[in-house]
Amino acid sequence: MTLIKSISGIRGTIGGTVGNNLTPLDVVKFTSAYGVWIKCHSENNKIVVGRDARISGSMVQSLVMNTLVGLGFEVIDIGLSTTPTVEIAVPLENASGGVIITASHNPKQWNALKLLNSNGEFLSADDGVEILELAENSDFEYNEVDALGKITEVDNYIDIHIDQVLSLDVVDVNKIKSSKFKVVVDAVNSTGGIAVPKLLKKLGVEVIELYCEPNGHFPHNPEPLKENLTDLSRLVIENSADLGIVVDPDVDRLAFVCEDGSVFGEEYTLVACSDFVLSKTPGSTVSNLSSTRALRDVAIKHGCSYESSAVGEVNVVEMMKKNNAVIGGEGNGGVIYPESHYGRDSLVGIALFLNLLAEKNISVLKLKEEYPTYFMSKQKLQLNDDLDFDAIKEFLIKKHSSENINVVDGLKIDFEKSWVQLRKSNTEPIIRIYSEAKTQELADELANTFIKDISSKFL
Repeated sequence: MTLIKSISGIRGTIGGTVGNNLTPLDVVKFTSAYGVWIKCHSENNKIVVGRDARISGSMVQSLVMNTLVGLGFEVIDIGLSTTPTVEIAVPLENASGGVIITASHNPKQWNALKLLNSNGEFLSADDGVEILELAENSDFEYNEVDALGKITEVDNYIDIHIDQVLSLDVVDVNKIKSSKFKVVVDAVNSTGGIAVPKLLKKLGVEVIELYCEPNGHFPHNPEPLKENLTDLSRLVIENSADLGIVVDPDVDRLAFVCEDGSVFGEEYTLVACSDFVLSKTPGSTVSNLSSTRALRDVAIKHGCSYESSAVGEVNVVEMMKKNNAVIGGEGNGGVIYPESHYGRDSLVGIALFLNLLAEKNISVLKLKEEYPTYFMSKQKLQLNDDLDFDAIKEFLIKKHSSENINVVDGLKIDFEKSWVQLRKSNTEPIIRIYSEAKTQELADELANTFIKDISSKFL
C-alpha cells in the first residue's frame, strides 16, 4: 500500500494506515493544506471540484468538498467529469483553483488529488513543495459556523467542454460529419463513457460503446497500452469499424486502434494531431524526453522546430509557453492544444485526429504508414530500499560516457539510431525504463540490456 506526494499530486491506495495510504485523514490533511495555500495566494474563495468514476471517488470528493467548506470556500461541484473538463471549468468559473479526484491510469484501488491553479493548470513544483510543507507543519484552523462555505452543483460542464472543442477554429465539424465514421469506444467504465460518445455523436460519428458505463469497475488495466486493448481490437474488426478509441479513466490520455485491430500506438497520437495542427498553423512543438522521435521528424517536415522537456505535464506546459508552441504533449497519448487550454485533453485530440483522417480521406492504417517508424519498449523496475537510483545513474553514465547524455530528467542516453531513458516515476514506486529504436526487437533488446546491467551490478 502506498502514498506518493509529487508534482503530479497526492496519490495513494485507498484504505490502510494514516500516512502510508490515501486514508480519509490524509485526504483532509492535504486538502486543508491546499485550501490554506489558496488563501495565501488569492482573495477569491471559489474552488472547482470534479472526479472520475472510481469506486472511491464519491467518498474522496465528499471529504475534499466538505473540508473546503470548513475553510470557508465556495465549492463548485461538477461531479462526474474529466481532468480536462475541470481544467477548463476553473477559469470559466473565475475560481481560485480546482481539485480533480482521479488516479488517472492507476488501477481501481488507487485515487488521487490533482491540484490546479487559477488558470486551471497543474501547480508548479515550487507550489507543490509549499503545499506539502503546509500539510506536514501546520495546525489548521477552520471557520466557525457562520463563516462556513457552501457547495453549488453544476452538472453541464462536459457539454460546455464539448461545445468548446467543436468551436475551435481548426476543427471542421462538417468535414468530419461528411466522412460518416464508425467508431468503437472503450472508456474503461469511467467518465470517458459519458464524454467521448457525446462528442462523437455531435461530430456525426456512429458510436459502438464498449465499457462506457461510469461505475468505476475497470474491465482491464486502465492504461491504454496494446496488451490492454484486445477487446477493443476484436470489436473494431467484428463491426467493420473505421477505428477504435480508448481513453484512460480521467480522459487525458488517448490512443487509437486501426481498422484491422492493430494498435496505432499511443506515442503516435500526439504525432498525428501535431501533423494536422502544423499543416494549418505552423509553429513550435514540444514533448517530453520519454516521447518518440517521430514528433521531431514531423515538425521538421513542416519546417517547424521541436523541443523536449522533463517528464510531467507541468514541465511540458512550461516549455510550451516559453517557446510559444502551437501544440505539444506527452507520448503517453496526451495532447495539449493551447488554443483550447494548457492541459492534456482527449476530447481535443479526438477532434483533431478525426479532422486529419477526414481531410486526407484515408484509413488509419494508411495514415500510420505516412509517419516515421519507431518502436518503443516500456519496462519497469520495482523501486525499493536496496535500489539506489543515483548510484545506477552514475554507473550508466560512466559506462556510456562516449554517447549523448542528458540528465534533465533521470538519465537519457541518445545513440545514433536509438535512445534509452531511466527515471523514477512520479506516480508509482518504480523506475521506468523506456527505449526506442527502428524495430521492436531492437527496442526490447536495448531496454533489456540496461535492465541486465542494472541487475548484475545492484540486485
